[in-house]
Amino acid sequence: MSWQTGGMTNEASTVPQRLVAFLPNLRRFAISLCHSRELADDLVQAACERAILAADSFVPDTRFDAWMFRILRNLWIDHLRRVRTAGPQEDLDAARDVAIPSGETASHARMELLEVSVALQSLPHEQREVLVLVCVEELSYRDTAEVLSIPIGTVMSRLARARKNLSELTGISMGQKRSSDTKGGVA
Repeated sequence: MSWQTGGMTNEASTVPQRLVAFLPNLRRFAISLCHSRELADDLVQAACERAILAADSFVPDTRFDAWMFRILRNLWIDHLRRVRTAGPQEDLDAARDVAIPSGETASHARMELLEVSVALQSLPHEQREVLVLVCVEELSYRDTAEVLSIPIGTVMSRLARARKNLSELTGISMGQKRSSDTKGGVA
């Protein structure tokens, strides 16, 4: 069941039931925003609390995922404002606790993943937000624009810059083919 079809617009599901199914996506987006698993967990928890308290404001037949991403992003913005007024905070993103089996393939995979992760984190946050929402969370440009409260054209330009910058940072050649040339599986 996909998020775009019955999964996230099913009126029979309650907000708490939808939240349980959506937690991995919400956490992934939170980590991409704040670079800290601990802070991401706090943001996700706060977003879930806010969503449950505001369940009456969720409009049936609309995208639940977009609604939740917006709540989470607003909480992140609130957090950033609090940090600016509170002063510097301690960095909690000191360790990466990803366990993978030993072996040459696993080592190379981990190095590549780390390289892409570092490159992703070095992107400007506006580009990173759009890239994660479109490419990882598979939101449409329109839904991404709605979550971020920006025009669709801005989503497209930020996404293009993010892809270009990410490919340059990781040494991945984008070639001549554009993603829109193969949209829908047809070249």
